[in-house]
Amino acid sequence: MDFSLTPKTEELRKRVSSFMEQYVFPIEKDVQRAMGESGNEEPQSLKDVRKKAKAEGLWNLFLPDEKFGAGLKNYEYAPLCELMGRSQIGARAFNCMAPDTGNMEILTEFGTPEQKKKWLQPCLDGEIRTCFSMTEPDTPGSDPTQLKTRAVRDGDDYVINGHKWFTSNAIGSTFAIAMVVTDPDAEPHRRASQIIVPINTPGFNLIRPVPVMGHTGGGGHCEIIYKDCRVPVTNLLGEEGGGFAISQARLGPGRIHHCMRTIGQAERALEMMCKRASTRFTHGSFLADKSNIQEWIANSRIEIDSCRLMVMNAAWKMDTVGKREARNEIAMIKVMCANMVMTVLDRAIQVFGAAGVSMLGGLFFSLESHGHPYHQAYHVTLYCIIGYLVMIFFLLNRISVVW
Repeated sequence: MDFSLTPKTEELRKRVSSFMEQYVFPIEKDVQRAMGESGNEEPQSLKDVRKKAKAEGLWNLFLPDEKFGAGLKNYEYAPLCELMGRSQIGARAFNCMAPDTGNMEILTEFGTPEQKKKWLQPCLDGEIRTCFSMTEPDTPGSDPTQLKTRAVRDGDDYVINGHKWFTSNAIGSTFAIAMVVTDPDAEPHRRASQIIVPINTPGFNLIRPVPVMGHTGGGGHCEIIYKDCRVPVTNLLGEEGGGFAISQARLGPGRIHHCMRTIGQAERALEMMCKRASTRFTHGSFLADKSNIQEWIANSRIEIDSCRLMVMNAAWKMDTVGKREARNEIAMIKVMCANMVMTVLDRAIQVFGAAGVSMLGGLFFSLESHGHPYHQAYHVTLYCIIGYLVMIFFLLNRISVVW
């Protein structure tokens, strides 16, 4: 494995870093406040930055398709994604923000020419936002084979009925890609399909943004009621019954992106921690002179670098042998990075004291972006990894086990 940057990636890394310093960091706090107050509407300052990024060719860097994107492999894009992750608005500045990235990827891979023209191209141009509607309150989010929301064929239409929530970014979006059951009698992984649902379709009812640790800002993690929501059959993405396979194709790159952005957040928190420790004088010395603070900083450096290597390994494996063969590595980084960033942020809070949990400390936006929904997902993933490794152990040793 050689993780040295290609000349193309190195050049892009320098340009993205310079762009972040010059245009993104100076506006990030004002943009976050404005979007929180307006309900996800971009202020003019962010629109101007996005326009500039597009003009400079720093646009849709996440998309490996050379026709629609930059043609970068996962391990080539990962270092750029880390830089974007250093700011809450970083990815958005380059049109590389979730959940739009995942939706654009599957539209590129599975969309018809008509769907690409109508739905994909406006996303690539940065003209519209999108959301992904899969999770349900009454079924386990870790097992999409149990989804209940139904789409019933009626002539040239599908009629959708069901209850979703945590449909992230629904506020301000133009369409959702909904994961719905089209054949309840099929085998579990062939029950569901994915269908494009314009937000203004009658029967698409956005109930509320679900509060996450008291916050409901931005595009929200929204509760949606589908009530006799009728969309044309031509809005089916891929083949009927292919929803689970499409989701798997979507999740692999998405987890690389999330983990690298997480590493970017942790790096910035560590830098802030070091600066604070070097300037805060208390009990006869600077914080940086105290052994426990030195240990926190050293452990943070070790943990961040370890996560980066794990993510780069997963990205390299995806690029060389495919998503399926890299599924364990993809699951592992989700656990490792979620744990790491919460630990690093907690240390940074302690070093900043009361300012660490206020707007004044500068850590507020990192904390807000790493609340419990993402962190708690590590528990489910961890148990899945344990179960899988135990199963492999017994199979390799030819021990018969009753599951």
